[in-house]
Amino acid sequence: MVSGLLGFMAATGYAGMLNIKGIVPLLLPPEELYANHPAVFRLVVHNRKRFLPSFLISAASTSGGTFITFLAADNTGETGLELVFPARGRHQVGRIRISSPFPVNFFTRYWEFTLHDTVLVFPEPESFTGLSAIDGADATGESIRTQRGQDGELEGIRAYSGAEPLRSIHWRLSARDHELLVKEFGSQTATPLMIRLDELPGNGLETRLSQASWLVRRYGRERPVGLALPGRTLAPALGQRHCLNLLAELALYDQQ
Repeated sequence: MVSGLLGFMAATGYAGMLNIKGIVPLLLPPEELYANHPAVFRLVVHNRKRFLPSFLISAASTSGGTFITFLAADNTGETGLELVFPARGRHQVGRIRISSPFPVNFFTRYWEFTLHDTVLVFPEPESFTGLSAIDGADATGESIRTQRGQDGELEGIRAYSGAEPLRSIHWRLSARDHELLVKEFGSQTATPLMIRLDELPGNGLETRLSQASWLVRRYGRERPVGLALPGRTLAPALGQRHCLNLLAELALYDQQ
């Protein structure tokens, strides 16, 4: 009986080892990462084995874990994995543990992968009510206008109503869909907001960086936003890409 049990343990142990062998993870970060805010990464797991599937695959980091029930041979599965970074700046993803209790849940076999990929973490947003003091307006939001225009970034495609100028027609999509479609742009007529780091009311550099991060997130899609740092100024502009550039400047400020 003892020999049988030992043989059973050896067979299941070998099966468990084969189950997680050839499993390779890849983490894809979201577009925006903020310090102390949980962020869900795309976890792509590839099974390199040519003939053997994998079962009950668990992936875990220091911040959380996720689970894939079945992964076919020479195939890829995808799920989400939550990570949290404690501070702004550049961080390595770190260790990911791939494990499985397969086949009988007596033992859990695991591999650990150290991912050296670097991600950029923006300052933790911290809201405040003192926008009028730095904006030059009588009250927050008084001068913001959100009408459509022809001078902002492309925001969408919609059907042609007859009132739009011909230059806004998207001819390629119109030819494909057999109807006139027009490009919808944002307007740049809103009053620009210049965020001056030294003039924010927070106590300490990190607090002011967090307040600036909140302002970029809050107003970056409504009005042109600029950033004035000691020795460097970024002119106000609209758009997601510009906002990400501002946040990157805040994330790396005084760290380069």
